Amino acid sequence: MKEFKIQAHIHSLDGKMDEITVLAPQKLFGKLIPHSYIVKYKDITCTAIFNYFSNAYYCDDVYGKVTQWEK
Repeated sequence: MKEFKIQAHIHSLDGKMDEITVLAPQKLFGKLIPHSYIVKYKDITCTAIFNYFSNAYYCDDVYGKVTQWEK
């Protein structure tokens, strides 16, 4: 998957929109987690989900911080 930038709802901004960079799909024990991604917001690497009903990304830069991940 190629990295890309997109607008997302940011947890620390109470749901306001800002730009994130989607880095990779999130995996757990080698298996993909549906609709879950590793993203970069400012200098924070964290998780985000994509909601198909609202067609938007939701970035959790408060509780979803990531220190390492499977590439």
